[in-house]
Amino acid sequence: VQLQASGGGLVQAGGSLGLSCAASGRTFGNYAMDWFRQAPGKEREFVAAISRSGDYTYYGDSVKARFTISRDNAKNTVYLQMNNLKPEDTAVYYCAATAFFSRKTPSGMDYWGKGTQVTVSS
Repeated sequence: VQLQASGGGLVQAGGSLGLSCAASGRTFGNYAMDWFRQAPGKEREFVAAISRSGDYTYYGDSVKARFTISRDNAKNTVYLQMNNLKPEDTAVYYCAATAFFSRKTPSGMDYWGKGTQVTVSS
């Protein structure tokens, strides 16, 4: 699976931003999809995951109630809607595909896309 994330940018605190990740190659619907992020000097952090069908989602504690993950299997795309952004959300955001929804660590991902930078100004 080839993954390409887009939609990053600069936003003020309290604002919103939407990320997209387009997939190509192997059957998109066979994979759960995750978003991770990595800030400078920090480890890659789990953000959100969505099951193959989209019926189940899971969020990291720091983004619960602010971020929403969704997917459109007909368009081979996963989305991350980010609301009420905070300066601490500043990071490079990565989408990833995994054969198992239960895996929510970087080592559990099978495919990675290149990241997209999100910067939240205070």
